Amino acid sequence: MSISNITPCGISIPQVFPKGHIDVQLLRNYAAQAEKLGYHSLWVQEQIIGSSASLEPISLLNYIAAITDTISLGTAVIIITTRNPVLLAKELSTLDQISNGRLIVGLALGGKPEQYALLGASRNLRVRHFQNSLRIIKSLWAENIPHLEDLSQQFNGIAMEPKPLQNPHPPIWFGGRHPNALKRSVKQANGWIGAGSTTTEQFKHHVKLILRELADSQRDLETFTISKRVYLAIDDNEGRAENRLRKWFSHRYGNAEMASRVSIWGSASKCTEELTKIIQSGAQ
Repeated sequence: MSISNITPCGISIPQVFPKGHIDVQLLRNYAAQAEKLGYHSLWVQEQIIGSSASLEPISLLNYIAAITDTISLGTAVIIITTRNPVLLAKELSTLDQISNGRLIVGLALGGKPEQYALLGASRNLRVRHFQNSLRIIKSLWAENIPHLEDLSQQFNGIAMEPKPLQNPHPPIWFGGRHPNALKRSVKQANGWIGAGSTTTEQFKHHVKLILRELADSQRDLETFTISKRVYLAIDDNEGRAENRLRKWFSHRYGNAEMASRVSIWGSASKCTEELTKIIQSGAQ
């Protein structure tokens, strides 16, 4: 039984190039093949500051949108607290238009506040900044003339066009693992993305909290998407597969040990079995 017969699967776009050379032809071929094979979606992550050669996610998705037709496109995740919310609203609405309404917006608070000043953002009051930025973005997307007088007089009577093609806006999924982040996901978002840096057991615990919050909020699970990011290496030679993951984690995160803690690797049948456990834990 294949995973594609159980639940929709997305796949990450090649975005990090350890050797420094950005292989555009690889991007074209990869996106075309993923769409041909029937993947649900193509995903990017964000690393603005860092030594690895990682492409900026929104720019990359605009390129992918132009060379694909039907596959959904997602960000997992954009750190909203380091972005100007008005500009981000414009960038994402443009992407949704260019992709013909294929965008899924993954957003998160972020875990490296020491880098915020480099991006012109404050490292203080991060949750309040997150909430205010989200309000601004949603208002610019959904209202012809947004009114956010309690935030700033600058928002009185402004307008932003075009709106996203999806009405009232693209689905918004939150990342995060803290209980407060899970609660925010249920209260303010359309879905939640389980971090790739968590184990299946941790994911099970997080799903329980999500389901409890959905019940307390009297919200139907049908209106909320639960997903999980998974790092995966398929190879009958398990040692070689694990080493590939460790090498990539060392380059991308500077932490090879994390690969062995949180990833899935081995034969196709073993990987299918492990992915099925995640699906049975609640990943939709």
